[in-house]
Amino acid sequence: MTLGIALPIMIQNGISNFVSLLDNVMIGRVGTNALSGVAIANQIIFVYFLLIFGATAGVGIFTAQYAGCNDTNGVRNTFRYKLVSNTLLSLLSILIINHFGETLISLFLQGEGSPEDAAESLEAGLDYLHVMLIGLIPTGLSFAYSGTLRDTGETKLPMTASVAAIFVNLAGNYILIYGHFGLPALGAVGAAAATVLSRFVELGILAFSTGLRSDTYPFIKKAFSTLRIPRDLALKFAVRSLPLIANETLWALSQTFMNQSYSYRSLDAVAALNIESTIWNLMGVSFIAMGEAVGIIVGQELGKGNIKEAKDDAAKLIAFTVLCGTVFGAVMVIIAPFFPLIYNTSESIKHMAAGFIMIYGILMPLYAFNHASYFTIRSGGNTLITFVFDSCFAWVISVPSAFLLSRYTSLNVTVLIASVQSLELIKCIIGFKMIRGGAWAKMLTADS
Repeated sequence: MTLGIALPIMIQNGISNFVSLLDNVMIGRVGTNALSGVAIANQIIFVYFLLIFGATAGVGIFTAQYAGCNDTNGVRNTFRYKLVSNTLLSLLSILIINHFGETLISLFLQGEGSPEDAAESLEAGLDYLHVMLIGLIPTGLSFAYSGTLRDTGETKLPMTASVAAIFVNLAGNYILIYGHFGLPALGAVGAAAATVLSRFVELGILAFSTGLRSDTYPFIKKAFSTLRIPRDLALKFAVRSLPLIANETLWALSQTFMNQSYSYRSLDAVAALNIESTIWNLMGVSFIAMGEAVGIIVGQELGKGNIKEAKDDAAKLIAFTVLCGTVFGAVMVIIAPFFPLIYNTSESIKHMAAGFIMIYGILMPLYAFNHASYFTIRSGGNTLITFVFDSCFAWVISVPSAFLLSRYTSLNVTVLIASVQSLELIKCIIGFKMIRGGAWAKMLTADS
């Protein structure tokens, strides 16, 4: 059952991140400054992605539990709520990023390095960012569809849509970045245009397939007859989802702020971290997919009222998630000296990236445990506790540590990152105590 849910997510994320790796290499071939500019722009887009993820996942707690007790109308109402909230949040994000984009990118370009390189990175990042804004609304709508499908246990259709979009993105990158088939070479702008096109393709496949197979996906029947949601339900969804939206947004901002602290020590760290994050995303698909599987399986057990079974499942699934993190973390450590060699960048950046990859590989079991713990706590609807566990920890412990160590010590940037990321061990201890306490295991859909 677990593999039936997790494997399609792993395949989807694995192919997506492999293509992202190829994208990264393609842009890296254009030059280090283009790579840095796109990496910084993607840090900003990353905040948007987690904002939408939080909005979708917050209501998804109810979707999984409604699916567990076979309440199709309840699932339908959660889908409508996701459509409306994701669209509004996407519009708000477009306005904010469009207005403050240059200022936000400039924050990452204050470290040691030449003014010419900083100016070129800023230009590439802004060009990329402005095109990416076109794809935010279809991205938000795709999240509403795929999130609802996954929470009801259907992971194959989101995988199919995502894989199709990935290959569109890859082909678009090949054509538009370098200018094949008579088209101009657009560099970073071409990469953004290909990504936007792939977002529309993904949304089209999800919307068409669910509409065509309404008997298989009954929540879609009459879903668009009205977007009105009963007030009491909308309030219930909002109360549970707002802490999660705040959590995902603040957590994303904390990661962005920490990366900015690392870049303060050296502009080379921006490119090196981008290389590290590419292989990290590819190797992390197993425990990330398992985290989602934990939320779906445990959430559906809670929806049925099987509290004891939910706790038992959670313990086993967390253990398996950590095992996945350990295996793929070991792979990262082994390939750390070799992976950066495929990039067209300086030897110092390649060496720095190898060190970063090794650090994150060694610590991957800790990330896996914390990820699974987060989804377990969230499955019972206690989003306030997940907020404390995730964002509060980041802003109270991790962010101040990164800021102080980058400004007031002479630590090498590699040692700096190792010191800050090792603080995840404290979070593991907190998560273990929360899971063992069992207060997270609650049924939210008793009225169904």
